[in-house]
Amino acid sequence: MMIASGSIHAVVNAILKGGKDKMAGRAIIDGSSALILLPAILLVPLPAGAWPWIAATALVHCLYLYALVRTFEASDYSAAYPILRGTAPLVTAALSLGLFGEPASPRELIGIALIGAAMFVMVMGRHIGRAGLGWALLTGVTIAGYTVIDAHGVRAAPTPTSYIVWMFVLMGASTVTMFALLSKGAIFASAAKQWRPGAVAGALSILTYGLALSALAIGPTAPLAALRETGMVTALVIATLFLGEKVTPGRVLGVTGILAGAVLILSA
Repeated sequence: MMIASGSIHAVVNAILKGGKDKMAGRAIIDGSSALILLPAILLVPLPAGAWPWIAATALVHCLYLYALVRTFEASDYSAAYPILRGTAPLVTAALSLGLFGEPASPRELIGIALIGAAMFVMVMGRHIGRAGLGWALLTGVTIAGYTVIDAHGVRAAPTPTSYIVWMFVLMGASTVTMFALLSKGAIFASAAKQWRPGAVAGALSILTYGLALSALAIGPTAPLAALRETGMVTALVIATLFLGEKVTPGRVLGVTGILAGAVLILSA
């Protein structure tokens, strides 16, 4: 589930990067996700016991999405994406093991470290700039934050579906509100011009993170979060075939490291 989630997530971010107005694009994605799942709140139980986690993840997701938009405004997709996705599993492991005492075997820890390191190898020799690097690192930290929060939230809810539905609806509302305020309403004019790809990405967003949360409901946080980063392989294919970016030895080495790390985790 996590490997499929990572691949779909790369497609969602490629759609966001391809849009002219990144704030409007992200608002469409999350607003569409919320609208698609809104009727489902009548079909699932209230996420009793998980409300604090949902509130926390809504706040962290807002910070994440703002940082993500700034990252893609300041840097190339293939330069920034490996950094933010490489930071995430390392910080996730530190949080889940250090703060919550979740178990991970030595082989899983080596696999996590290998995946994180491989991400950074992929951008060796590329110039990203201080602003792009700073936003990418912040994005990676926030990914780790909401991953750990959601792992505990989905386990605290009556059912994983309950948490997924309510989280998407409330997160979508908070995200659209945030970007509307930041842009002083300008996102709505831009959204009218690019809503089609954003709506598709919104549906894919439900699929990618729904798969991730379903896996986190039953498995350990750190290894599963690292497996999601195998989506970087898909991101490289997208960057090469559709964004016109070159395949370099560093990227090939990075992909090899990611796959090797995934094998270690899966065989643990």
